[in-house]
Amino acid sequence: MPSHPLRVAVVCSSNQNRSMEAHNILSKRGFDVRSFGTGSHVKLPGPAPDKPNVYDFKTTYEQMYNDLVRKDKELYTQNGILHMLDRNKRIKSKPERFQNCKDKFDLIITCEERVYDQVLEDFNSKEEELSQPVHVINVDIQDNHEEATLGAFLICELCQCLQHTDDMENEIDELLQDLEDKSKRTFLHTVCFY
Repeated sequence: MPSHPLRVAVVCSSNQNRSMEAHNILSKRGFDVRSFGTGSHVKLPGPAPDKPNVYDFKTTYEQMYNDLVRKDKELYTQNGILHMLDRNKRIKSKPERFQNCKDKFDLIITCEERVYDQVLEDFNSKEEELSQPVHVINVDIQDNHEEATLGAFLICELCQCLQHTDDMENEIDELLQDLEDKSKRTFLHTVCFY
């Protein structure tokens, strides 16, 4: 078993719903966790599917919250976006882009295949320096509040199982297979190197 808590990154597109719900649950379970998005901008649902609210990654959750209250408090209360932003700002001040992070992790969990591909692309674009392995695992989670909660518990279970292995490198494939069978979801897994 690793002597330190696993250093975990959870990544979705905008660092709002899925990654933040998992960040919240993992931090409450004692994991060393950070969360990120891979998109070029942060997108939140708007008044219509073709009219999202788009923000820069430098925009704080508080600023997004206040902007949406100003635009249509009733709509964004009803669809749960204000509640989500309220949770987010209790965890950290603003969304972060994965591609700008210099920290190293033991495990990176993505919440959709497109984000998984973007994380792998980021690793492939960088020079390997340390030969330090990192496991990148994709768990497909629909981007809605209910699925984000269910997905966060699945991610937490995955992290807890990996934290308690004696030899993560040799046990991870079997562990992922067991969790796939149990959850009826398919995981993608790649080892990258820092």
